[in-house]
Amino acid sequence: MSSSVTFEQPDTLARTLQGLEQTSSELGEKMSLNMGPSHPATHGVLRLELDLDGEIITKVVTHIGYLHRGDEKIAENMTYNQFIPYTDRLDYLAPLANNVAYALAVEKLLGWELPARGKTIRVICCELARISAHLLGIGAASMDIGALSIFLYTFAEREKIYNLCELLTGARFTTSYTRVGGLVRDLPEGFAEQLKEFLKNFKPTLEEINNLLARNRIFVDRTRDLGIISKSDAISYALTGPNLRASGVEHDLRKANPYLDYERYDFEIPTGSVGDCYDRYLVRMEEMRQSVRILEQAIHSLPSGPINVVDAKNIPPGKEAVMEKMEELIHHFIITTEGIDAPAGEIYFGAENPKGELGFYINSKGGGVPYRLKIRGPSFMNCSILQKILPGCMISDIVAINGSLDFVFGECDR
Repeated sequence: MSSSVTFEQPDTLARTLQGLEQTSSELGEKMSLNMGPSHPATHGVLRLELDLDGEIITKVVTHIGYLHRGDEKIAENMTYNQFIPYTDRLDYLAPLANNVAYALAVEKLLGWELPARGKTIRVICCELARISAHLLGIGAASMDIGALSIFLYTFAEREKIYNLCELLTGARFTTSYTRVGGLVRDLPEGFAEQLKEFLKNFKPTLEEINNLLARNRIFVDRTRDLGIISKSDAISYALTGPNLRASGVEHDLRKANPYLDYERYDFEIPTGSVGDCYDRYLVRMEEMRQSVRILEQAIHSLPSGPINVVDAKNIPPGKEAVMEKMEELIHHFIITTEGIDAPAGEIYFGAENPKGELGFYINSKGGGVPYRLKIRGPSFMNCSILQKILPGCMISDIVAINGSLDFVFGECDR
């Protein structure tokens, strides 16, 4: 079986940058316009400083920082586990995946590897997060260009995923389910059956959404041959995730640098052929199909056994022992207040999140708090391409292009 899926678009009446290059005398007087940081205008708290020649964009300067919270500096003043709730609020559309990526980075520093069941549950978390994030990305982008019904379809499915998240973690949105060295708790009773039921009903709904969009005249005209990112530009601007793969680059960290035993799962990497807004839509749709395949395999082969690393020094004892024995209570108190005793050293770990590569660099001097922690947010990289691809487009194309890039400012303005 092929390891990738490539979308080939038929020839169309291309709306190219060359066709939009007109002289100042034809279009009239130039003007400057601020777009954003009002959220509906720019698909996030992003401000675009536009130079216009009539309706045509000639220059763009992007301004970010309206949501800045200093997460990296906060992490350097917290123990490793205390920072987990902050990772929920990076790409806040995929909190489960953020938790996993951060925990894997710290575990790389510690030299820990989870038992098989813990890995499988984390895979389930990551793929549910991928589907949820793509549903919102496609639904919001479609609504931005007039397809309101799609937004209602996708949010109905996301609510079902949130029901699963609530059953698993006790929270719907900011879950904080992962811990360094494992998970808060095992799968609850009935979770596997409810997940199977969701996947069974989700597959035909996903195809119905695709049927409503893929050949819709308005949607196709608003997305095809628009916001084209060439393969070389995608690489030069360090794009990752669906935006990179839509430009024809077959790169997915789940296969290129496998973690959580992803190499054992049978799935394909979708890639595009043009790199326009329409290709980015097609890639995300196919990624959801592939996530369904991975989830079905994970549930089918879910192993038994422990979910957490065994480390008597750095893993807190069980709650029952803490409530009954003084030594365990003291041990729990030390780990909670001082943190995991991590070795000195520096590491980087990147995970394939819905928006692209979410990476964590940790520099440790030893002890329970990182000396330095830096976050590679994929949305920050995805925003950088706007200054390259927006000139030559119409003002009305901005929302369509922003929606197709699917950035979120929680991790851009981290």
